[in-house]
Amino acid sequence: MSNISEIVNGSPTSVAGFTACGVTAGFKRSGAPDFAMLYSEDAANCAGVFTSCRFAAAPVLYDKEILSKPDARIKAVIINSGIANACTGQTGLENSRKSAALVASKMGIPADQVAVASTGRIGVQLTMDTLEKGIDLAIPALSCDGGNDASRAIMTTDTVPKAVAFTKEINGVKVTVGAMTKGAGMIAPDLHGLHATMLCFITTDIKADNDVLAEILEECAEESFNRITVDGDMSTNDTVLVLSNGRSNLEIKSGTPEAAEFKELLLITMKNLARRMVMDGEGATKFVTVEVVNAKTKEDAALASRAVADSLLCKTAWFGNDPNWGRVVAALGYSGAIFDPSKVDVFFGPLQVVKNGGDAGTPEADLVKVVSEKEFVIRCDFHDGDANHWIWTSDVSYEYVKINADYHT
Repeated sequence: MSNISEIVNGSPTSVAGFTACGVTAGFKRSGAPDFAMLYSEDAANCAGVFTSCRFAAAPVLYDKEILSKPDARIKAVIINSGIANACTGQTGLENSRKSAALVASKMGIPADQVAVASTGRIGVQLTMDTLEKGIDLAIPALSCDGGNDASRAIMTTDTVPKAVAFTKEINGVKVTVGAMTKGAGMIAPDLHGLHATMLCFITTDIKADNDVLAEILEECAEESFNRITVDGDMSTNDTVLVLSNGRSNLEIKSGTPEAAEFKELLLITMKNLARRMVMDGEGATKFVTVEVVNAKTKEDAALASRAVADSLLCKTAWFGNDPNWGRVVAALGYSGAIFDPSKVDVFFGPLQVVKNGGDAGTPEADLVKVVSEKEFVIRCDFHDGDANHWIWTSDVSYEYVKINADYHT
């Protein structure tokens, strides 16, 4: 990590020109904060990546619509927590449009410069009176110190808010990226340009057109949010938005050294939040990195690592401190990856558990010590090429079942 510094208590409002807040509108029965607003003093360039779920929620459809315009700009983002506005048909889509129009009329900005996002129960229509109350409370509460309040307001089953900011000097100019995210369950994103939910809102002060932002954002999403899984379930609402207000006057153009340096800064930010989402996974007690190395193709490595990371049998074994490597090789075997089983070696941490496709003879007591750690790495070496892939995942505990059995009722 070259020349990158983390800002203490950083958030989206660590970037000059952005304000935010979190308020209680009344979407949650608990009375906890449940409505957030992020505001850019300047009309910001923008890009987004979204769920690939075919049941994409109304806010996703609306945001894709406004971001598809060549001259798209964003000044405000509103996020409600408690109702997902997914599987709500034409009424849900109209409510997303009405939400943006309400903000626009109250703030004197164009409606197509207002993005919306929602998280919570699927199949429930937005209560527009509650949403308007949230807007009325949020506008006067906007603050240059409000990013962390906003990150708390978008939580659902999260146990901690997740916000961060980093700075980096590029060509003698200090550049800042701030971000907040939420997500603890229904985490297995598959984000593409034009997916409990993963939401992420990123601010930066670089100057870049929308195409450049989209290119860099998609590359970073592939190396961060698309590399995590908590339960293998993709959400209807997953959304990542990046807003760039140009305050630093550093212009980023595609394919330049400056673009590569900014990508490093953005990727550090997104990986930091991706890791924190897995660590805060619903009921999670373990953070596990699954690596597949020396596969024939990138696709083989990705299929194999994803199969192990999503395996319920592997996840429950990790929760029980059980070094059952048979479950790992079974997942590799059904993953669809092409490899020679007789060449495969598997390691739990530094200890080899499989050699040439069979038991390596490592004492089980030693392996138990590895999988009893809160964090460990499972590395699978195919000895068949030079393609590698990694996934961050968690275990599945009794608490995960309880949370998701009780979530709706």
